[in-house]
Amino acid sequence: MSDDTVRKEPIEGFDDVPGTTLFDAQRARQGYHVNMFCMSLMKAENRAEFKADEEKYLRKWPLTEEQRKAILGRNWQRMIELGGNIYYLSKLFSTDGKSFQYVAATMTGLTQEQYAQMMLDGGRPIDGNRSKSEWQARGSK
Repeated sequence: MSDDTVRKEPIEGFDDVPGTTLFDAQRARQGYHVNMFCMSLMKAENRAEFKADEEKYLRKWPLTEEQRKAILGRNWQRMIELGGNIYYLSKLFSTDGKSFQYVAATMTGLTQEQYAQMMLDGGRPIDGNRSKSEWQARGSK
């Protein structure tokens, strides 16, 4: 991990919750350019330019190589880990013609239909989804 990705602020408790990435001031600073790139997609001419040559368009932004790879690979979870905020990222997945439901499903490893049904059924069950350390403890027994 480079110095700019090492956590400087405590996130005790949050990092143990499966599927939770805390968006705090540090992560906001880390992802500033990811989020500003996404906001640029609010303009039709920028969307057209991005779609014409994604790599070229991304060179306009001082992104890290990891951020660039995550964007090009549409690795939504990694973009969030690297400071992307889901509401800014929505500009990118909307540019791709994708919905919040689609992106949430991909981040959970489910199809969009499975994800929709899970949510209609009340969401993920609490058992087994409260703590990563619980998973590790069960796995070592």
